[in-house]
Amino acid sequence: MPPPSDIVKVAIEWPGANAQLIEIDQKKPLSSIIREVCDGWSLSGSEQFALRYADGPQLYITEQSRGEIKNGTILRLAISPARAARQLLDRIQSHGIDARLEALKELAKLSADPTFATEFINMDGISTLARLVESGTHFGEMLAFTLTAFLELMDHGIVSWDLISLSFIKQIAGYVNQPMVDVSILQRSLAILESMVLNSHSLYHRVAQEITVGQLIGHLQVSNQEIQTYAIALINALFLKAPEDRRQEMASTLAQKHLRSIILNHIIRGNRPIKAEMAHQLYVLQVLTFNLLEERMMTKMDPTDQAQRDIIFELRRIAFDGDNDPSNTEKRKAMYTKDYKMLGFTNHVNPAMDFTQTPPGMLALDNMLYLAKLHQDTYIRIVLENSSREDKHECPFGRCAIELTRMLCEILQVGELPNEGCNDYHPMFFTHDRAWEEFFCVCIQLVNKTWKEMRATAEDFNKVMQVVREQITRALALKPSSLDQLKSKLRALSYSEILRLRQSERMNQDDFQSPPIIELRERIQPEILELIKQQRLNRLCEGSCFRKLGNRRRQEKFWFCRLSLNHKVLHYGDLDESPQGEVPFEMLMDKIPVSDIKSVVTGKDCPHMKEKSALKQNKEVLELAFSILYDPDEALNFVAPNKYEYCIWTDGLCALLGREMGSDLTRSDLDTLISMEMKLRLLDLENITIPEAPPPVPKEPSTYNFTYNYG
Repeated sequence: MPPPSDIVKVAIEWPGANAQLIEIDQKKPLSSIIREVCDGWSLSGSEQFALRYADGPQLYITEQSRGEIKNGTILRLAISPARAARQLLDRIQSHGIDARLEALKELAKLSADPTFATEFINMDGISTLARLVESGTHFGEMLAFTLTAFLELMDHGIVSWDLISLSFIKQIAGYVNQPMVDVSILQRSLAILESMVLNSHSLYHRVAQEITVGQLIGHLQVSNQEIQTYAIALINALFLKAPEDRRQEMASTLAQKHLRSIILNHIIRGNRPIKAEMAHQLYVLQVLTFNLLEERMMTKMDPTDQAQRDIIFELRRIAFDGDNDPSNTEKRKAMYTKDYKMLGFTNHVNPAMDFTQTPPGMLALDNMLYLAKLHQDTYIRIVLENSSREDKHECPFGRCAIELTRMLCEILQVGELPNEGCNDYHPMFFTHDRAWEEFFCVCIQLVNKTWKEMRATAEDFNKVMQVVREQITRALALKPSSLDQLKSKLRALSYSEILRLRQSERMNQDDFQSPPIIELRERIQPEILELIKQQRLNRLCEGSCFRKLGNRRRQEKFWFCRLSLNHKVLHYGDLDESPQGEVPFEMLMDKIPVSDIKSVVTGKDCPHMKEKSALKQNKEVLELAFSILYDPDEALNFVAPNKYEYCIWTDGLCALLGREMGSDLTRSDLDTLISMEMKLRLLDLENITIPEAPPPVPKEPSTYNFTYNYG
């Protein structure tokens, strides 16, 4: 007979004594359990003790967290959080250097525990640490541990960052501005400044006075990617929180300091692979840079503004050599109307009206002028090539440029805030100081080329732009490393190639619709579903690494989860770093019997999405979240690293519970594999059939691997 769900069997350790093997009754008060444990070792004053986990983060166990204790867990009897906080507070103020160093080292470790942190903060511990930093008497390891403890304590959000003094900010900024400083001190100082900027409007102004982006750029030229990441994160924070009127000024400073080329040469083209957090910070910088275009994108043209009208005159002059215009007003007006029609504007009489819609507003006109001045030959060729045609197949340059600008703003999400957890940066945008404008120049030539390939007329305008959008998004998905590589990939994605890709992708939906073929498909489908099910389960047996989302993302914490080979138990546990290969079951200390799983929920139904408002508002994180609900009322919460892993795990868990697999990945795999098998059978290749599904208890993980890119 299984033990009651309220009873948990654990081992409890105490230094110098044999471990106690006890059964914890979860209905009893925790203080009573601690008293019984103390009695077992003849320890008096049980109120001075507490229980902690012996492995992993070694967190204190409270009445609120005790439900997370699992059978077989190893616990440790320790002094209570309040007592530990008082002792450490006294020791870090002692005169003995060695004793103070050991106390700060222990404090840095314990500060990650919210229970301990609350006690230490209530004893005015943060002010004590701040005074130690402000004194300027701590160096090396002692200072590094002090800063680590301070940052961990502040990250719990118990006290406001607004309480930080100006002298503390100056001291931390001084470490960042020093030419030679210990790496661990520099790393923590950059992280503290970033948190100040992100969490306090008043501290942003103070930090901005002490630190300039120019001073931070030097930290990007080191070989330590962690320092580079923290430096870019602080630049991004200053950029993000700067008043709108200062952002353009910051961008100009960054350009003068050659930030782009430094990032390109020292990070993107460096000799180290780019880690996930660095990729995220590059993505954030890319988004913030493009967001500088938002003001122009949302600015309507004023048809009465002569300076703005002069830009349109300049476009006409460059295209048609308009220096020798007739002096007669009527003739000049008629000529302008004709020229504006050949330039492809919708309003031939007053083309300024074409730029009154936002987006793209004046940004479209900026792009057109850049093309006309910096790529004059290309501009003149496109305009004259189409203005001389009389077969109704001319490509309207003006209308196309305006619509293309709007499309590029949508694709690159100009004006939207960065997404938490997104790493979608494009290396090619770091290869040119005017990357946006150059990107437009490449794409407008694509529009002209595709228009000719489609032999389009004015009625086909929307169809052409749909094809162009598909060409651009497919090319961007290939992550070209330079604008030249982008051109090459776009050349390969001709209109005929897009048609071929579309036909191939629609094959499963449009082909094989006759009754015999439908019958064959229905007969094949169970075999394919079983194959996919086994592949999903095998992937769960291999396991996956998940990142814990915290307040400070660069100090990444990971955990790993995998299914036992007999499909009866889910094993999971914390890791110090992202694993390079398979994690053995012995390293995963926690487990959930599959028989205890009640259901799998996703998105906003997940407990951790309801708890964290910041994550709840983030669409990208929400789409990757799922939770396992199990007895009695517990949840194991996940945020998948990408869409592919999300589909694998949610499908695999559904298969494990005997439920229907319904992700986009499964539908794609199902359609693809059924089509492949049907084609083989229809070609009378009877001897080539679908592989048999692997046995239900695989000896080796993952026999089948599909490589669809859902990341």
